[in-house]
Amino acid sequence: MKITGTFLDEISHDIPHQNWGEKEWDRDFGTMKRIGIDTVIMIRCGHKRFITYPSAYLAETERCYTPPTDLVEMFLRLSDKYGMTFYFGLYDSGKYWVGGDCLRELDISKHVAEEVWTRYGKHQSFGGWYLNCEISRKFAGMASMYRNLGMFVKQLSGGLPTLISPYIAGVKASWSSPISIQEHKRDWNNILAETEGAVDILAFQDGHCDYDELPEYLKVNCELARRHHMRCWTNCESFDRDMPIRFLPIKWEKMRLKLEAAAHAGVDKAITFEFSHFMSPYSMYQSAHGLFDRYLEYANRLPQQE
Repeated sequence: MKITGTFLDEISHDIPHQNWGEKEWDRDFGTMKRIGIDTVIMIRCGHKRFITYPSAYLAETERCYTPPTDLVEMFLRLSDKYGMTFYFGLYDSGKYWVGGDCLRELDISKHVAEEVWTRYGKHQSFGGWYLNCEISRKFAGMASMYRNLGMFVKQLSGGLPTLISPYIAGVKASWSSPISIQEHKRDWNNILAETEGAVDILAFQDGHCDYDELPEYLKVNCELARRHHMRCWTNCESFDRDMPIRFLPIKWEKMRLKLEAAAHAGVDKAITFEFSHFMSPYSMYQSAHGLFDRYLEYANRLPQQE
């Protein structure tokens, strides 16, 4: 299975910032295009007080810092140039929804969506929305928030698709107790039943369970997505959760195991978190250059995807 999409993490909440300007981003977008990436997803337009575009609303209500560069405009301009579909990731307060105040988080996200659509909706590449408050199982108020926010942005933008990328509460999710596949299936059947019609794409992160467990989880995720009329993608993480250092590029053998499991499960598309840090030949990490080379050797042996 080939990777045809990637997140963009310019806020760099828990990974180092590469301090790229438009020249470096243009070079990276060109490389993505060359290897078959057609979809880019800005994981969040802001986290706490750091934001990616000059938002008057967030500066006033959340005391956010005005960035020196409008990164949203830059990413959309590059997406236009390279013929990619851009998904806009909404704001993450880092405090309201995690503290249980989903209504406050929802209100902020609606204001941000309106501001963003007015400013950037003219771009041809603006192709969808990322609902970016990530959960692993039932979390008070979150399914309702996904539903309300998803329906709001779809109505705002004339029906553009919405994407979520939750994670599996597996053995590598150190902040929660591991749950069984049966519990995972039950929880997500309930969540997706509530969000059906508001969420179009389900792209579970693949790094929180062990490699021999992943095939079964992927099959369950596909089954649930199709039951609730959603597309099933996989978020093939290109960083290594097995290392004591957070986070380094993944060992190629591990990434290949995950891609092959996704192919066998029949997922519709593979995206990654995330190319520029962990796979790019221009990454700050030297081992990312090797991962890029090993991935290309693998991808070039695969049949051409339609």
